[in-house]
Amino acid sequence: MVAYQINDLERLTGIKAHTIRIWEKRYDLIRPDRTDTNRRYYNDNQVRKLLNVTTLLSYGHKISKIASYTDEELHQHIEHQFPGVSHAYIGYINDLVSSMLAYDENGFEKVFSAAVLRMGLFDTMLHVVYPFLNKTGVLWSINKSVPVQEHFASCIIRRKLMSATDGLLVSDKVPKKFLLFLPPDEWHEIGLLFANYIIRSKGFYTVYLGQNVPAENISKIVAAVKPQYMLAFFVASRPQEELDTLLKGYAGIDKKIKLLVAGIGGLSALPKTEYKNVTYMNGVNDLLDELK
Repeated sequence: MVAYQINDLERLTGIKAHTIRIWEKRYDLIRPDRTDTNRRYYNDNQVRKLLNVTTLLSYGHKISKIASYTDEELHQHIEHQFPGVSHAYIGYINDLVSSMLAYDENGFEKVFSAAVLRMGLFDTMLHVVYPFLNKTGVLWSINKSVPVQEHFASCIIRRKLMSATDGLLVSDKVPKKFLLFLPPDEWHEIGLLFANYIIRSKGFYTVYLGQNVPAENISKIVAAVKPQYMLAFFVASRPQEELDTLLKGYAGIDKKIKLLVAGIGGLSALPKTEYKNVTYMNGVNDLLDELK
């Protein structure tokens, strides 16, 4: 059982520590455990309860009413179909976090599928999955989520994206062809998978290489595939010199090919006059602009 401090709860749930303490005293909402030195700490079940409380608050429930619910009643309210998309984002995100903490694959699948059914995969990825990854990124940064939990959630999301992409019918006779890959020592594939889905959903052809592609192989693949675009994600931290070397190598393969790069902020160090074929994408909208 993981022990969370109250500041951890604040960062994960969005509820101020002061407010959590008030709810403890006024409503007996949760009862923290105590260390031998009398310091408060919280467990996974209490985190999940606060996440559910956050969800119901976003729908206009009063804290005084929520505090009166039994655990079963709280779960029944959460399980009700979300009545509105804009408010549902928070509910979906919190439920994904809760399912991840409990290694509840059925629960995770149910929440993901419900979001896709209501909003479609694109909006689910944009408004639910990315915020979920950001929120759990905070959790990872405070060392409260072990790598197994990260892999658990990531594998389900990867599987969903692959399945959705497989369902797209795209002709190979299209005006734009994209080569997608992750550079050496890059393993975080969700962003690249989502980009692949977006590009194919717009009717363009993609050649998807996936994770950790050796840099020396790219020129050979470019010669065989003859793409108009290359798309690479940089997530792992690396020295600026190494980053420059990789980007210069990719951009110099064929200056007629547009190199789209996402996930880093180091492109300002590159010689702009020499590498005019490099474009840094700040988000999904930048990719969509390229597909118009």
